[in-house]
Amino acid sequence: MHKHNNGLKTAALFGMLWAVLLGLGALIAASMRSTTPIWIMALIGVGTTAYGYWNSDKIALRSMQAYPVSEAQAPQLYQIVRELSVQAKQPMPRIYLSPTMAPNAFATGRNPQNAAVCCTEGILQILNARELRGVLGHELMHVYNRDILTSSVAAAVAGVITSVGQMLVFMGGDRRNSNPIAMLAMALLAPFAASMIQLAISRTREYDADEDGSALTGDPLALASALRKIEQGVQLAPLPPDQRLVNASHLMIANPFRGGVMNKMFATHPPMRERIARLEQMAERPLR
Repeated sequence: MHKHNNGLKTAALFGMLWAVLLGLGALIAASMRSTTPIWIMALIGVGTTAYGYWNSDKIALRSMQAYPVSEAQAPQLYQIVRELSVQAKQPMPRIYLSPTMAPNAFATGRNPQNAAVCCTEGILQILNARELRGVLGHELMHVYNRDILTSSVAAAVAGVITSVGQMLVFMGGDRRNSNPIAMLAMALLAPFAASMIQLAISRTREYDADEDGSALTGDPLALASALRKIEQGVQLAPLPPDQRLVNASHLMIANPFRGGVMNKMFATHPPMRERIARLEQMAERPLR
């Protein structure tokens, strides 16, 4: 897949995550007699994330109560996905439907050989074939760009930072050689900073999938039109804020919950207006 300025941004955001983690580690090393708890938290975080990465498809599909469909049941879906997979020279993913009227779609799987594409029944009712093709191109690019791995690593580092921050607050340590106010501030602010960086990485990957998906389909305006309809549809039929759905929401093409000030601040997706504007700009120049 072609290179992006967004790829550099993702690398920079990962650098910031590691800087926060190393800063916490240095603080603990200077104030506690042992750094063993850090390694324990790190191992737990890595183990949990590895499980989530290897089972990402099952977890996401289960959260949306998705069911597999055959080509006879969803011929249009199969035709579009097969054409895009052949064009990208990638294996054909499994295809699922989710029994909800909330319009959305997602692709998941640790690699193209273990990928699954899921559309809600609601999105099939509001999009035409051209718009659906734009959406599926976007979702397939998440798999081809290994975004599941990217999000898993970001979640692992952010999770370790949050765990260490909580440990500092509740366990404390030998603070004779440290500033307790600075330590408390770091313990509280580091997890918040890690969450913000993790969300920024997720939003950056959405821009990439928009761009790469449009290059795959050759039709950025189709995706722009689909995003407008999906945004309107989500406002009419949002998903309930169930924790399982919240955990899977970053995989979806659009935020599945009704908007609000706090939701926008902690959103895993860029503002829809900005995504549509970028796609319209793409349509004005030759696609690579």
